[in-house]
Amino acid sequence: MTDAVSGVTGPDTALALIRRWRDASPDAVAVSGAGGVLTYREMFDRVDRLAALLRARGVGPEVPVGLCLERCPGMIVALLAVWRAGGAYVPLDPAFPEDRLRYMREDAGIRLVLAGQGVEPRLLDGVPDVVELAWDGVPVAGAPSGDGPGGGPAGDLAYLMYTSGSTGRPKGVAVPHRAVVNLLESFASLLELTPRDAWLAVTTLSFDISVLELLLPLTQGARVVVASAQETADGRALRARAVSEAVTIMQATPASWRILLESGGVPETIATRLCGGEALPRDLADALLTGGARLWNVYGPTETTVWSTAGRVGPSPAPVDLGRPIGNTTVHILGPDGRPVPPGEVGELHIGGAGVARGYRGMPGQTAARFLPDPFSPVPGARLYATGDLAKVENGRLRYLGRADQQVKVRGFRIELGEIESVLRAAPEVADAAVGVCDGPDGLPRLVAYVVRTAGEPEAADLWPSLRERLRRSVPDYMVPAHLVVLDALPLTPNGKLDRKALPVPEWTRARSRPYRPPSTALEEDLAAMWGEVLGIAEPVGVDDDFFELGGHSLTATQIIARIQARFAVNVPIVVLFENPTIAELAAAMDRLDDDDLDLAEIAALRDELDGLSAEDLAAVLDEMAADK
Repeated sequence: MTDAVSGVTGPDTALALIRRWRDASPDAVAVSGAGGVLTYREMFDRVDRLAALLRARGVGPEVPVGLCLERCPGMIVALLAVWRAGGAYVPLDPAFPEDRLRYMREDAGIRLVLAGQGVEPRLLDGVPDVVELAWDGVPVAGAPSGDGPGGGPAGDLAYLMYTSGSTGRPKGVAVPHRAVVNLLESFASLLELTPRDAWLAVTTLSFDISVLELLLPLTQGARVVVASAQETADGRALRARAVSEAVTIMQATPASWRILLESGGVPETIATRLCGGEALPRDLADALLTGGARLWNVYGPTETTVWSTAGRVGPSPAPVDLGRPIGNTTVHILGPDGRPVPPGEVGELHIGGAGVARGYRGMPGQTAARFLPDPFSPVPGARLYATGDLAKVENGRLRYLGRADQQVKVRGFRIELGEIESVLRAAPEVADAAVGVCDGPDGLPRLVAYVVRTAGEPEAADLWPSLRERLRRSVPDYMVPAHLVVLDALPLTPNGKLDRKALPVPEWTRARSRPYRPPSTALEEDLAAMWGEVLGIAEPVGVDDDFFELGGHSLTATQIIARIQARFAVNVPIVVLFENPTIAELAAAMDRLDDDDLDLAEIAALRDELDGLSAEDLAAVLDEMAADK
């Protein structure tokens, strides 16, 4: 399957595509968010000023600049200014562990970082040059003005995107400008955006799908609505932002779409919906195909620049497949011999064309292993990226069938299991380790750690807190397993290799790190019952149990908050649960939040009492209350 949608050619950089709208519609809003708005004129005024400062500090072609910023309009200004100065940006997520950020800076050779005012200084220790930016992208200390030359040839480096690495360290994917332009012009043709559209940007800069949502609207004179980090974690707040800004298009992973659906549903104004990052289940597709919305299933690895295929999803029972290659992109399903497999047979998906990245920074061996000569292309030096994904063509449609290696997708994030395993094996209390993926009680995939203890080391309940803390210092939160299983030995195949298929499915019981303490109030009892139901835990939940140690995550947190809202009619932002992850802490925080002088514990007790009444008794109580009025 090698055909593609209409090919595209155009300017060397996305910056050139966007600048057309500064001249055509300078007073139109380009970016909006919690902090305010920037018109195209205002945005480019800030871009030019910041670019002048960057050039004065040595930024030019192939020079990497770190972006360690909060989610705000200034994030886009910083990105475009780096390109305006001729450099390449490298996302440094402030939520990442300090050690991981340090490794990325050193590996990329970053000497200058654009940082937000809320970024902790310790995250940037050792950086020779840090420029602090305000929310609108203006340097806090000021910057010279000036236009001057900017941008660079299509082959220059646009960004380095670090992904999970099987060697235990993240690897930097080097993407040139021509690949970004091809992505944007392909999707501009596919989605038919107009200046009346508003795209809700919800993805961290460190996830490459942010490239499409931050830049494509600007190439079409449309508006980017930047959701804050607090809004992206809170389904109700995200929905409120979408409604208030009259958002018309949004791209998200299946997990993020479910969070929005759990929080009141997707606003009807969002008529165009893109889902990618992991397989799109049929039930989710049906939930998103409402009100005449257009739904696209998109697929592609970071190494081929965000998305390589796109397919319009029809209503049931139509299949959910990978669609067709985007412009100037080819797709081949090859067998172990490197030859195309017949239709209906399974092979490894290989992608060629304009979106193929340069390779991995400083990793020639890994680059050569995955970026292969393209025997199907007439272009000299063309390469194919071996994705490691299994697929087949069935009835003329491309179907995704999972991974052929140790890479997995959990809640849209690409994860190399080997990276987590290397952190676990480095712990002195661990003799050996493996990581797998199992469906949790809620049916969603979760990471599970399997370890063999060093002789004399503590049991699982005592071992897990220290291992969890070690992981949190080394990998992002989405790579920290939800559960620990201690084994006497890891299962092996007859040839002595790890037998991943034989790793046991865990018993989803509480991963308690503190002694069990029962609820003491009706409110705590209600919260404990909610946690048990949502997390699928049969054993009693104690007031000191940690929601996330029990296997909770952003989607289940949204479900808990929705139940609290329905039962108590009290507004609890989801961040309150993240900051108060035990029953005792959450109950106390809810009492502090309540501004109506209502005792939530008394409300819970009353609700429990009413729940236990028969229909006749309840009618009598209501009659008595009416008579008292």
